[in-house]
Amino acid sequence: MKTTVVLGASINPIRFSNKTVKSLIRHNIPVIPVGNREGKIKGTKILTGKPKLKDIHTISLYLNPKTQKDYYDYILDVCPLRLIFNPGTENHELIKLAIKHNIDVNIGCTLVMLSNNKY
Repeated sequence: MKTTVVLGASINPIRFSNKTVKSLIRHNIPVIPVGNREGKIKGTKILTGKPKLKDIHTISLYLNPKTQKDYYDYILDVCPLRLIFNPGTENHELIKLAIKHNIDVNIGCTLVMLSNNKY
């Protein structure tokens, strides 16, 4: 399975990170929401901080490039196979780091990928 971390998850239902968690659940893709506030999305607990995670296929980013800097080491430590830069999260510095660490980089929209069966 493509266990996915949604980094920047929010309990706010109008946020795209929230919609992405719900869509991953609907598509039966294991999802781990990570955000800066505790809460739940469709019964799935949002983890806070930088939880230790293993066997992660994808990190779907919902953090702006400035905020991402605090997560560079965390993302590299999680060592996902793929890193998705959703619209507004594109960051050339992190893209270069990911490629250097053999992480597949995808600049796109997780929601669109899911809806087109291209996830």
